[in-house]
Parts: sequence; structure tokens; C-alpha cells
Amino acid sequence: MPLPHDYQQQLDYKVNQLSQRLAPFNAPDLQVFASAPEHYRMRAEFRVWHEGDELYFIMFDKQTKEKYRVDQLPAANQLINSLMPAILDFVRDRPTLRSKLFQVDFLTSTTNEAVISLLYHRQLDEQWQADAASLREHLQQYGKVSLIGRARKQKLVLGNEAVHESLQVAGTTYLFEQVENSFTQPNAGINEAMLSWAHEKSQALSGDLLELYCGNGNFSIPLAGQFKRVLATEISKTSVYSAQTNIALNKTDNVTVVRLAAEEVTQAINGERVFRRLEGIELTEFDCKTVLVDPPRAGLDAATLAMVARYPNIIYISCNPETLADNLTYLSDTHDIEHAALFDQFPFTEHTEAGVVLRQR
Repeated sequence: MPLPHDYQQQLDYKVNQLSQRLAPFNAPDLQVFASAPEHYRMRAEFRVWHEGDELYFIMFDKQTKEKYRVDQLPAANQLINSLMPAILDFVRDRPTLRSKLFQVDFLTSTTNEAVISLLYHRQLDEQWQADAASLREHLQQYGKVSLIGRARKQKLVLGNEAVHESLQVAGTTYLFEQVENSFTQPNAGINEAMLSWAHEKSQALSGDLLELYCGNGNFSIPLAGQFKRVLATEISKTSVYSAQTNIALNKTDNVTVVRLAAEEVTQAINGERVFRRLEGIELTEFDCKTVLVDPPRAGLDAATLAMVARYPNIIYISCNPETLADNLTYLSDTHDIEHAALFDQFPFTEHTEAGVVLRQR
């Protein structure tokens, strides 16, 4: 069943779908966090189509796989929509920038910063760098813009590789470095809503927090004040380095970040393996009574699920209600859902972001 085109109707549809999925687990009524219906996306990727002298952005229909021209993207924020035509107008008549350009990626922030990645099917030379520097200077009228040129085994950076985001949570401003080509939450408004919800729901909790899939510290840092200490884990090197940068940016002194996959954390906690990456960190010193998970669409694997079920409190953020329901089938043997929420991260798509807080019986 396709989603309706009216925003409130599509939101009501998602609420109904998620409520039905959570009904077997006696979940309370959903808290619903609506998105701005337009200009909410901080990231966008476009293929570049060359047609004679013409040059334009295209995207592909997920159902038909047919391409369609995109001159403006209502879902993207105003900065991206301003930069889109400005880039094409500048590149169109400059062969060094145009030749074999096949994709342009945008990463922006609410602080009006942008990193624009230009992807090529050829190697980039000094002339490209000179012309790209002129393009970057031209784009400064729209915001603080950096450029990255990417080709096979080649990456040239003009400016910065990251934007700096400012997020408001419970009256406090948090600063985050968000790095190009790594995961960040695409909808800044809904990200603030998720963080504020998790912050509020963790106020009554105590002890230490274990976080799996911590990314760049998006949840770890705003929630750090709610717990004695936070042990945050993430497998991506880029995200771990970024999380450490963000810890320093926010002067947070009770968060420890370890580069481990969720499965490895489970093995370490169960005493099945010893990891050099845990050198100097004694897991038994942490008194984690709460675990926060924000897994990929596949949800939690069986071993991690069994490990998570041992914690008195679970905060589960999910980008896939289907695998969330699968995991809840296991967790509901030992835990009850105290709070549930829907975050409309991706309006007018089939995707739904959900959050549940579970307490051990």
C-alpha cells in the first residue's frame, strides 16, 4: 500500500503500522515526533547526467529503476537546494571540472556548513585542483563550503572533511564533527527529538551505560550526564576517531570509546576472547545497568541479543520495525516495554524510526 501524499495522513499511516507491530508486546501508546515535511535532509547524493552540452542531476525511482531529472529536492535543506544549481552552472563550461564527473554528494549542517564531494571516473590533476579552488570560492556566498575530489585510489580535500553540527538537547548545546562518507543522522530535527527523548527516559536510571553502535557519539555524549560513566563501542575507525573528537569538543570526561563490533563486545563481556583494543580498559570496573543499542537494519544478532537481555534497562533505537519486533519477541520474555516512540526520520518513504525503553521484570 503506497503512502499518502498528505503529510499528516502518511504520518498517521506509519503510527498505525508501528502500533500494530508493537501491540503483541503490550507497548504503551506511541509518542510521535513529526518531521518538518520539507527541507529536513542534511545529506543528499545525486548522479550527474551528461547530455550534449547539458548537465543535470538525476535520481532513480526505487520501484521502476528509471532515472528522473532533479533540479531541486524539496526533502533537502535550503543550503543543498541553493548549492545544486550553483555547482552545475559553474562546472558546465569548465571541462576540467566536468569531464567524467558522475556523482555529487552533499553533507551539510544546521550551522550552514557543507562538504561537497565530486566523484570522477578519471584521475584528478593540478589543473583540477586550481579550478576546484575557484569553484569552492564561488560557493562561499552560500555558506562555509569545502570540496572533496574523489577518483579511484585518490582523494583531494579543499578545506575540511567534516561539517560541525550544533544540536540542542534538554537546554544544552552539543557540538558534533560529522565526517564526509561516514554515517550521520540525515534529519537534524528528528535527531534532536530522538536525543531529547532518550535523555528524558534515562533520567530515572542509574549506574553506568553500555552503548553498542555508538557512531560518532551522537547518543553517548548527550546522555553522559545521566550516568556515572559510559562505555561506548563502534567498529568503524572513522566513527571512533570522530567520537573521540566530539568528546573533546564537548568537554565530556566520563565516556570511553572502544573500537569493537557488537559481536566482539559480547565475546569480551562473556570472557570468550581477549582484545588488544581493550588494553587498559577493565570491563569489570563498569557497573552497566543500562544498555543502549542503535543497530543497523538487520537488528541484533542472536548472541548480542542474549547479552543485551541480561541488562535491567534497555534503550533500543531501531531503523527497522520488522527486525525490532523480531528482537522484542526474545526480549519480551524478560522485559516489559515502558516507553515507545515513533520518529519520522524519513517523511513520505516507507522507512520508520522507532524507540523503545524496556525494563527487566
